Order: sequence, then C-alpha cells, then structure tokens
Amino acid sequence: MKFSFIKNRLLLVVVVLGLAAYQYLTPPGNALTEAAGKQAGVVEAAYAEQRSKVWVETQGHITRLLADDNDGDRHQRFILALDSGHTVLVAHNIDLAKRVPLRKNDNISLYGRYEWNDRGGVIHWTHHDPESRRKGGWIKFNGAVYR
Repeated sequence: MKFSFIKNRLLLVVVVLGLAAYQYLTPPGNALTEAAGKQAGVVEAAYAEQRSKVWVETQGHITRLLADDNDGDRHQRFILALDSGHTVLVAHNIDLAKRVPLRKNDNISLYGRYEWNDRGGVIHWTHHDPESRRKGGWIKFNGAVYR
C-alpha cells in the first residue's frame, strides 16, 4: 500500500512538471500556438481572422525584392509568396542578423512572428532575440540559416 501511494505521488509530480514545462514553452498572447504555426495555412488563417503576434513557420518563393527600411533598426524587405499563393511582406532585421543574399524566385523557409495588415501581413522577428527572452526566428536559404 505504501508503494502505491509513493507511485501515485511520483506520477502527480511528473504530470505537474510536464504542464509547467508546456506553459513555459508555449508562446504567450495568442490562441494560435507555435505548434499551430508549423501547420499549413496558419498565415492565411491569421490573415483571415486579423490576428497578430502569431509565431509561424512557413516557406515560399521571393516575388519581389524591396528597398531596405532604414528608419530605426535596418530591415531587409521582400515579398514572399506562400505555396497557397498568399503573399506576405518579410522584414528581416539586418542590424541583428546577416543579410540573406536573395534574388527574385528564390525559395526560402522561415520562422518569425506574423502581424496582420490589410495587404497580407508582415512577418518579422526572423532573427535571434538579443536579450534572450524568447526563442527568436530564422530564415533558411541555400543550406544556410540566418538568425
């Protein structure tokens, strides 16, 4: 009987620690979680629902290279067409990460934070977090990772 009591207590501790780890690792502030961000269509769903602060992992091809945004932190900007055809602006902080040597029609994958706007949205935070408060994002291109 004493062994069963100890076993039940140990199981309870494992469950509580697992729930605490899940809460700690899940991004705050949005019903769409990081896991949902890895599923096809999450950018399109966030756009349709006018959601922001959604961490997404996606891929597509470059349809247009834009001039850098040099107001404040400098950002490399380009338009990414997802496999669905939805387009989104990507703003990659080149004060915190290396510039990605992109050309029109190049294929990339990325992880970053989606922000809604009426033109398709913006994905930013495609770089490490300099304050180490969160995981941060990345862009993968030609076998290299830019963060």
